[in-house]
Amino acid sequence: MSSQQPIGIFDSGIGGLSVLRHVHDLLPDEQLIYVADGAHMPYGSLTPGEIEERCRRITVFFIDRGAKALVVACNTATAAAIENLRQDFSLPIIGMEPAVKPAVEATGSGVIGVLATSGTLASEKFSMLVKRFGSSAEVIFQPGLGLVEQVEAGDFDSDKTRKLLKVHLLPLLERGVDVLVLGCTHYPFLTPLIREIVGRNVTILDTGSAIAVELKRQLEKNRLSAATSSAGGVQFFSSGEIEHSQSMVSHLWGRNVVVEKFVE
Repeated sequence: MSSQQPIGIFDSGIGGLSVLRHVHDLLPDEQLIYVADGAHMPYGSLTPGEIEERCRRITVFFIDRGAKALVVACNTATAAAIENLRQDFSLPIIGMEPAVKPAVEATGSGVIGVLATSGTLASEKFSMLVKRFGSSAEVIFQPGLGLVEQVEAGDFDSDKTRKLLKVHLLPLLERGVDVLVLGCTHYPFLTPLIREIVGRNVTILDTGSAIAVELKRQLEKNRLSAATSSAGGVQFFSSGEIEHSQSMVSHLWGRNVVVEKFVE
């Protein structure tokens, strides 16, 4: 593989843009390809086997375009598929996992909350993560039902979204949570509303920046980092409705972008 080849990043929808932003900011010289698999969103409604099949098809898409590394910017997809992807494909593959370890290190009350999709919370990978790093704290799980759909619809700050967040967050606050882990890449786009509800005394963690750092480490380890003189950029694809995808990606990316149709 060449250092000038692109990096593939994907999610079930637009949530992975929160990770893409961290990657682009840390590695501005890299060529990035982002796929939003909106036609099959949310992954939490699929079986683990179906999620793995989607991940494989997208991985092949990236490899066909010469990808030198891959970021699975989705906690649910990581839990369902990343081990088999790593066994079957030779490029570096970086996945997501809720920030349980740093949350346990940061808590003062000894109680942390994890807001994630039902698929992530029910996975064996997440269970092992909590067993490994969460034994010294009380870890409370909260499925964020409906939140992915609100983000995908571009509904970041309506009364409906606020009420939905309160339903999920107030029980955690009543239990004494002082660190909240955002265990889905869609949720960082709701951080202003989440902060409004939980107040200033609760630490909010997501893993986007840590994923970017790990990707950088993997590229350097494998001597795949792009030259600093390279002209980095991002190419966007979506399997969903293109007009809506282009509108949402442009809004979240902060400028008008072209979103191409993802064709398997």
